[in-house]
Amino acid sequence: MSTYTIDVHAERIGHLGLITLNRPKALNALSLPMVRELNHVLQKWQDDAQVWAVVVRGSNKEGPFGAFCAGGDIRYFHQAALSGDVSLEDFFTEEYSLNHLIQNYAKPYIAVMDGIVMGGGMGISQGAALRVVTERTKMAMPETHIGLFPDVGGGYFLGRCHGAMCPDYMGEYLALTGYVLRGGESVQVGLADVCVDSATLTAMWDALLTQDWASGEAVVAWLCEQSKASTAQAMAATPTWHNAPIDRVFGLATVAAMEQALQSTDEWSVLTLKALHHQSPLMLCVTLEQIRRGRHMSLAEDLRMERDLVRHCFQTEHLSRRGESSETVEGIRALAVDKDQAPKWQPARIVDVTPEMVLPFFESPWPLSAHPLQHLN
Repeated sequence: MSTYTIDVHAERIGHLGLITLNRPKALNALSLPMVRELNHVLQKWQDDAQVWAVVVRGSNKEGPFGAFCAGGDIRYFHQAALSGDVSLEDFFTEEYSLNHLIQNYAKPYIAVMDGIVMGGGMGISQGAALRVVTERTKMAMPETHIGLFPDVGGGYFLGRCHGAMCPDYMGEYLALTGYVLRGGESVQVGLADVCVDSATLTAMWDALLTQDWASGEAVVAWLCEQSKASTAQAMAATPTWHNAPIDRVFGLATVAAMEQALQSTDEWSVLTLKALHHQSPLMLCVTLEQIRRGRHMSLAEDLRMERDLVRHCFQTEHLSRRGESSETVEGIRALAVDKDQAPKWQPARIVDVTPEMVLPFFESPWPLSAHPLQHLN
């Protein structure tokens, strides 16, 4: 049984449900039709007793693997915000519902995250029963770069980064700087479970289709066994941030205090400060608050909070800004539309962001009974 849409290919082979994201020219960035197809297929397979596990992968211009998902379709965000397209509201509601479905999926859901895994790609992988990366994986939540925040549950999963070498405030560091983790590093901070050699992916995928599985759990166990050596090697490697003072800086109470703590000449401080200065000052402060609240929330609570936040990103009424004057539309313009890499952030400096600018982002525009994600539990 196979279903084909333009950008999502789903098929059942034996007792496995197999999904390939098939929008390679856009690095498999999620459109609203893709989100809807994924929701539809996963709901259908969850109720199908013949499907024991689901495996999702991306594709590139040469074929399978090489890119998982670069996030949401930010060009669509920009166009929809400027034209008043109400489907933009549907996109975030349905995407966050998809993220929650995956986190709570009744069967093993396995994400093979080769290549780029950013933004929305994290949303459809972080809730997986098994998160597989390779040495080619480039994982990040770089949303502050476009005047947004790390959504799709970022407050939940970034706030829970963990590992023997993982700093306590790794989530803040990743969220505020947009630092790109390589495959092994993502395992070390608890954002992936196993690492495999990318050269083995095709053979591994083919083996999934030919074996006679006893259960979905058996698929997970087999993949873990196949990846044991590569995962051990990844865990033993010394990450580039191993000796960086991440906790000393990113454990501070405010972004302004972090900025002051980075006034040093060592390479890490210089590069980290440069990264912060490239982002939206306002959304850096909103993001810090998001991560610290999300760390203590359930996923459903966090997604409801993020749904509130994203509404305010496009309709920041308390700052008398919406559409093209919003941080998000301006950030996307500078990065992906005009590509001048020169966003005009308001305010332009971290020190000028006040709590009165930040805290209204966390006030829900809906009563709980009418919240678009009130059904999540």
